[in-house]
Amino acid sequence: MPRLTVLGSLNMDISVAVPRLPAPGETVLGSAAVIAPGGKGANQAVAAARLGGTVRMIGCTGDDEFGRMARSALEAEGVDVGGVRAVPGSATGLALITVDAAGENVITVAPGANGQVGDAETAAALSGAPDLLVLSAEIPAGVLAAALAGARGAGVTCLLNLAPAPPGASGLLAGAGEAGWLVVNESEAAAILGHAVAGLTEAGAAARELHDVGARHAVVTAGSDGAALAGPAGDELVPGLVVDSVDSVGAGDAFVAALAAALAAGVPPGAAVRAACAAGATATTRRGTQDALPRPRDILAATGVTWPVTA
Repeated sequence: MPRLTVLGSLNMDISVAVPRLPAPGETVLGSAAVIAPGGKGANQAVAAARLGGTVRMIGCTGDDEFGRMARSALEAEGVDVGGVRAVPGSATGLALITVDAAGENVITVAPGANGQVGDAETAAALSGAPDLLVLSAEIPAGVLAAALAGARGAGVTCLLNLAPAPPGASGLLAGAGEAGWLVVNESEAAAILGHAVAGLTEAGAAARELHDVGARHAVVTAGSDGAALAGPAGDELVPGLVVDSVDSVGAGDAFVAALAAALAAGVPPGAAVRAACAAGATATTRRGTQDALPRPRDILAATGVTWPVTA
């Protein structure tokens, strides 16, 4: 079983399904609100645990009911939450999510206690000698830089998910390059590179650019179109899988978790990206975030891909 440590965010999600996303200034009536645990870090930890990893979660919540709910959800999946700190006087991070009838979404995040992640969490993430350290960007960029530097010194492979891409994200690429993997979607790649990225072909060109400016292995996801990989062994475009998509929230986190679990288990890069595409696609076939994150049987049923992958 691959041993993964996730250093990232824990949020509570408030989700509303609407017939279409509202235009600026417009009000659209939707479904009853659904309140459930989320946050990119926590989502990735849950997904990795469901896919067979031994997972530690490192991060911060508020000392409030939402924080207790977030930690309990992780514990229920077998995730070690010993490194999750409840910060007195801070609110747990909150995400407001609107999802339309086609599964597209708009998300606004109030970071709350995620902004308090610091030196203690960096040290905890680097302890225990994980097979792979997963980092995502809903926590301070300085923490990401420190974790990358520490991982480099300790010889720990990292997967850096710059979602969302923070200001000055390009400065983190050198750290990502030496430590392992960078994963971004089209809009995040565009924010880093300074030009639009749309579709799988442009994602491939963007992945090569990101590799050339510092990321040893760069992956750019392109939604239902698939994902592009650029690395020392060359480039590869991985087409998306056709599924009945109803909600894309959490699909990127399922992709990251599956990629991390596969890489930590020794799966070659191209096969790991293909498996991650299957996990991400499967996550779109059910509504919700953590509830929709797939298990191996779900991936097989939705895409025909057998998990775990070996080649």
